[in-house]
Amino acid sequence: MREAGDWDARYRQGEHPWDHGEASPGLQDFLCSTPPEAVTACVPGCGFGHDARCLARHGYRTIGLDISPTAIRLAAESGGESGARFRVGDFLRESPESPFDLVFEHTLYCAIEPADRDRYVRAVRRWLRPGGLYLANYYLIREEDGPPHPSTREEILGRFSPWFHLHREWVPRSWPHRADLEWMVLWELRPGDDRSLPGA
Repeated sequence: MREAGDWDARYRQGEHPWDHGEASPGLQDFLCSTPPEAVTACVPGCGFGHDARCLARHGYRTIGLDISPTAIRLAAESGGESGARFRVGDFLRESPESPFDLVFEHTLYCAIEPADRDRYVRAVRRWLRPGGLYLANYYLIREEDGPPHPSTREEILGRFSPWFHLHREWVPRSWPHRADLEWMVLWELRPGDDRSLPGA
């Protein structure tokens, strides 16, 4: 598993090719076309915080979370008047003080080790209130070296469908080198999700 220090070193050394200096185009389009259905939002793996600030500008009380202290420091310094808040934290292993209405991820799923993917599904469930929304912008690639690690639509559906209802799926607007490789999905955590079950 890639540890927090590994990611922080990348940020400290300026090696973050995944950052494009703006919020995910798919998220921008979604927020411009969809009235807010939630109040609080969490962005795990927020990096420099572009997505978190975008959500905050659209009225969400937003927290950006990342395991890299350097990324969080720079995100907070660039916060401006957006209202987003940022903190260092491990989304996979921590629990929120109170669950969120919305969790948004932009290509975080492909960045974690495949062995941690079931843990990631449990984390999304833990950080969301029952009936909460999980808006995901997945990056579907097949290369074996990573991160990013390979993932497919079928694999993702298999992991999330037992716990989430799929509201919508579409191919979002993206950057040219990711055209047709991103897949955006709006999930809803089933209200009957029993977190006391084994594996919950």
